[in-house]
Amino acid sequence: MTVRLRPFAFAALVLFTGTAAQAGAARPVVVELYTSQGCSSCPPADSLLGKLAQRADVIAMSLPITYWDMLGWKDTLASDANTRRQKAYAMALGHGGVYTPQIIVDGVQDVVGSRVAGVEAAIEARAQLIDASMVVGNTTPAGQTDPVVPVALNEDGQEMHIDIGALAGGHNATVWMFHLRSAVNVAIKAGENEGRTITYHNVVGDLRAVGVWKGSSLNLTLPRAAMSGLPHDGVAIVVQQGGSGHIIGAAYLARPDFYPTY
Repeated sequence: MTVRLRPFAFAALVLFTGTAAQAGAARPVVVELYTSQGCSSCPPADSLLGKLAQRADVIAMSLPITYWDMLGWKDTLASDANTRRQKAYAMALGHGGVYTPQIIVDGVQDVVGSRVAGVEAAIEARAQLIDASMVVGNTTPAGQTDPVVPVALNEDGQEMHIDIGALAGGHNATVWMFHLRSAVNVAIKAGENEGRTITYHNVVGDLRAVGVWKGSSLNLTLPRAAMSGLPHDGVAIVVQQGGSGHIIGAAYLARPDFYPTY
């Protein structure tokens, strides 16, 4: 199925013809760091996220949250949407609450964000499962318990094209779009990190659901006008079971030609 999205009206969908994503391609592991400028234990995790962002086999994103703003410094990058997403993970993973720095790996495992060995082990474990679960011919191999759906992301200067492949079986996954700023330097003037200047990497400035994937191939086209007003130099697309569950597909596009100035 192919869907064309109108600017800022993602509920209004128009069908048109397109091409499915190429099956059989590997995908990166998605790493989400929930952090705060008001959290004294977060800078080591922020630094680690910067290193992970350099890896081709990882989509690493910083999602600053709002609930530590009460500690004397209002996070200049935080959003309620990021906070809601972290709380949704807490419910999905059966946790009693949220914390920082927290890293979520592929929507299925959380690790304290400053524990380098634990984070790297979680990424490696996911990478091995992905490699073992590659899609062949747009079908799910017999006995596969960790499905991988191919996602292709490209732009032509006027439109962004998202092509998602097909998998056998029943699926109900949200297609998320993340707008990212690759590096943001912040001079923190109060709170637990007062006096520090910290660089935050692949900061999520906006996230939104742009579609629902049911298992059949899906093609989405987003016009340039829908990206205006959103400072970013990268876009990530994540296909996620139930919206806050297992991530089964992802793609990243660096410096898309949608926003001329930053």
